[in-house]
Amino acid sequence: MVIIKRLYSYMLQRFIPLLAMTFFICLFIVMMQFLWRFIDDIVGKGLSVSIIAELFFYASLTMVPTALPLAVLLASLMVFGNLGENFELTAMKASGISLFRIMKPLTVLMILIAIGAFFFQNNVLPIAQTKMWTLMFSVRQKSPEVEIPERSFYDQIPNMNLYVERKNPDTGMLYGMIIYDLSRGLDNTRVILADSGQFNFTEDKTRLFLHLYTGEMFENMRDNSLGSGNSRYLPFRREHFTEKEVYFPFDANFNRMDEGGVRALYVGQNIAQLRHSIDSIGAEVDSIGNSYAAQIVNTPYFGLSPRVGKYVDGEWREEPRAEVAMTEPLPVDSIFRKPSPSMAKTYLTQALSRAKRQKQEYLYRSLALGEQAKLMRRHDIEMQKKFTLSFACIIFFFIGAPLGAIIKKGGIGTPLIISVLLFIVYFIIDNAGYKMARDGKVPVWEGIWLSSAVLLPLGVFLTYKAVGDSQVFNIDAYANFFRRIAGRAQGRSLTLKEVRMTEVERPRALEMLHAFETECRAAQDRRRKGGLLKRLPWCTDAALQAPLTELVDYLSNSSDIYVINLLNQYPFNTFYRQLDSMEATTKALLDRIGEGKR
Repeated sequence: MVIIKRLYSYMLQRFIPLLAMTFFICLFIVMMQFLWRFIDDIVGKGLSVSIIAELFFYASLTMVPTALPLAVLLASLMVFGNLGENFELTAMKASGISLFRIMKPLTVLMILIAIGAFFFQNNVLPIAQTKMWTLMFSVRQKSPEVEIPERSFYDQIPNMNLYVERKNPDTGMLYGMIIYDLSRGLDNTRVILADSGQFNFTEDKTRLFLHLYTGEMFENMRDNSLGSGNSRYLPFRREHFTEKEVYFPFDANFNRMDEGGVRALYVGQNIAQLRHSIDSIGAEVDSIGNSYAAQIVNTPYFGLSPRVGKYVDGEWREEPRAEVAMTEPLPVDSIFRKPSPSMAKTYLTQALSRAKRQKQEYLYRSLALGEQAKLMRRHDIEMQKKFTLSFACIIFFFIGAPLGAIIKKGGIGTPLIISVLLFIVYFIIDNAGYKMARDGKVPVWEGIWLSSAVLLPLGVFLTYKAVGDSQVFNIDAYANFFRRIAGRAQGRSLTLKEVRMTEVERPRALEMLHAFETECRAAQDRRRKGGLLKRLPWCTDAALQAPLTELVDYLSNSSDIYVINLLNQYPFNTFYRQLDSMEATTKALLDRIGEGKR
């Protein structure tokens, strides 16, 4: 019992540090992806280090569901690969410890991690997502840092285009300036030319202060005394100045948005809130759908209404008819002839116009209901994802641990390649299922759990093979399988023995050959009477394998080189594709040995 406890402690000491290391490596990789995605929204805004650090902290929390399963897969592969490569796993199995017993402490640890991942998804992740997206929206709305280039127009200042010929980076002085002030509209643009100038901000950083030296200003003068739409242009105003100060509205402060708007979205809610939102949206969709259905049924056509009523608690209830009930089809032809046949085209045009209007109206209503249904699916998707992370961690452990025990390759090279390939497959399947669930092509639970359903059988298969010490990656076994499919069996390489412990007796050899010939004919009958699987050329007949092996072992002691060459024509495996050739080889041996040659 002490040995088992020491084994558990040893496995935990090997696994936990690797899991922590791989987790932070994977988190760093996905954070780089986040940075590349939003680099344009962050760079050039003049954000403080504290704001950027806070944004990255909350973003790293939102990336945990992506990094944790990959870290579990990589760590389990490395741990069991190292154990197999150093023959520690072989020593444990030789001591009578099964693979399940070796994996037991790590399995308990993975269950605890899965429970923690669930509470993280439900309690921590909504808060982190709320704060991250609030910060991101605030960063996007912040005005960019003023960084004016040389010899090109700069349009990052609202309502202003600025051209600078050159600038002095030491003093901040700008030379050869052209300013287009668009604050009063394109029709009343103000143009300022200056030899030099300098930018500064007011103390509250809400206005941009421009100090200009030696230049001219041009602006149009608009006469608004004639009222809106009747204004006329007067001659433009031209002003010379040696020094001039101009102010532009430009808020350079970082204004943090309120978190209430993001918190009300599905990304900022826990399971209880998501269920409440789903029930509320579902009730709203049902109510709107019932009202639309009642309106369609109750709408009278030509003063006739076949049914009048309303939906009460989801059930249709008839009401007394206010219009004339339609008991038989309308006499359309007689309507067209009254009051005159020439009015038929007018009737048809009006009916077609009314049908088109109703079609557009119902189409708009269906789109509105579709948006509500999509919103309800997004809430359901977010609720299902609270559970998928925990399950994915367990699945990846039962894929990585047996796979590491099978391949017996430690280090970080081979496990990293295998982990990345498996995670790419998982990510593609998970993303495809998410999109199908989001678009309503499949039920939400089917789309979100699709990746887990695909990888679960793989984990069960690898665990079963690893427990039984099966050679899943035995190249020779797969090569023989494809040879059988192609009909190219592995050939024998018997040679004439110089020293023979037993001699081949002619009567016994003939008896064995006749018996094997009979077995070949019986195999042909079994193949014809069998099902589809028996008719496949690469399937084998197990009943032939033992007599063939016995025949070849006995006749390999022959002193006749011709008999040895005929034995080399027998295949190793008795698959149906070679039955005819085996019969031909057996007849040739009967003829040779029947002549008295041994």
